[in-house]
Amino acid sequence: MSKIGSHLRAKPQAREKIGKSERTRAEIVNAVLEFTWSRPFSEMTIPSLMQLTGSSRSTFYSHFNDLHEPMEVVLDLMKDEIFHAVEPWLNGVGDPVALITQTISGLVSVCYQRGPFLKAIADAAAYDARFEKGWEQFLGEFDAAGAGRIRADQEQGIIGEFDPELVIFALNRMNARTVIAAFGTRPRARPEPVRNALARIWISTLYGARWAAMGSSDLIRS
Repeated sequence: MSKIGSHLRAKPQAREKIGKSERTRAEIVNAVLEFTWSRPFSEMTIPSLMQLTGSSRSTFYSHFNDLHEPMEVVLDLMKDEIFHAVEPWLNGVGDPVALITQTISGLVSVCYQRGPFLKAIADAAAYDARFEKGWEQFLGEFDAAGAGRIRADQEQGIIGEFDPELVIFALNRMNARTVIAAFGTRPRARPEPVRNALARIWISTLYGARWAAMGSSDLIRS
């Protein structure tokens, strides 16, 4: 397989002895990653995908029922990376504005690197109701974690009183639409303006506009 512009790779599950079936499944997922790095999901077919693996169409159906199933694996790979990126704001202590600035920077970095994959995931959701539900569940996990963080900051008096579910829903959908538009196709937008725009909106919405230009505050989260 030719080298793609991303280090995101599927690996066989860790076992004492990795079987051929597990290796083949990982190869198919990696072919999905290679394909969607340079071409839209709408152009992907099972024959075009399997050409990248050197295996047959029947091999694909031995592991997956349709093209959306390996995309679910890609979605899981993305979830791990994105949750790692947003960890500082979700669980960090100290200045929450500095933490959210760090988090947005990490998130934009991941999305810049993985933009074509995110666009492929969003496009795949438009073609399949089951996968669309999976995409919404993916976003919903970030909604739940973010709403919990907002409530905790509200209890400490560093965020004002409002319904956290609706606000975090709007912020997360804004993030998704923005990074896919900016980084999903080439030429990709420069990450710095995207990072600055998202950080300004998040900080202003949650902690107050006076901190937005500074990227830090005198607020303390314990």
